[in-house]
Amino acid sequence: MDLNQVTFTCVDYSASVSFYKKLGFRQIVDNSPQYARFETAFGTTFSIHSVDSAAKDSKIIVYFEVDDVDAAVDQLRRRGIEFDAEPVDQEWLWREAYLRDPAGNTLCIYHAGPNRRYPPWRVEESSREYR
Repeated sequence: MDLNQVTFTCVDYSASVSFYKKLGFRQIVDNSPQYARFETAFGTTFSIHSVDSAAKDSKIIVYFEVDDVDAAVDQLRRRGIEFDAEPVDQEWLWREAYLRDPAGNTLCIYHAGPNRRYPPWRVEESSREYR
């Protein structure tokens, strides 16, 4: 099994499309004003879908990895993107900065490098169970 894509809800389709384009994603589907799909530079896709009201207190965070978090944050700020949290090194060996899209969905711009899949505390193959 593999993760196909993530779909964000949005309440203002135009604002959300504009926001994700400012982040640098390429829009590949436009079913205005209800659905749009975007593509990352690596070919991964994600979507937005219009709803009547934004979810309250969502705990879901979507992570977008970059090579240099500080440079990405600086570049996005110059495009008018506001951040909720400055870049910081985390104890789990990732550098992260947080922001919200126009619908209030939480996003994290981060860099983990090999620690994303191979942290020092990775579970050994023989310890994993598949069901």
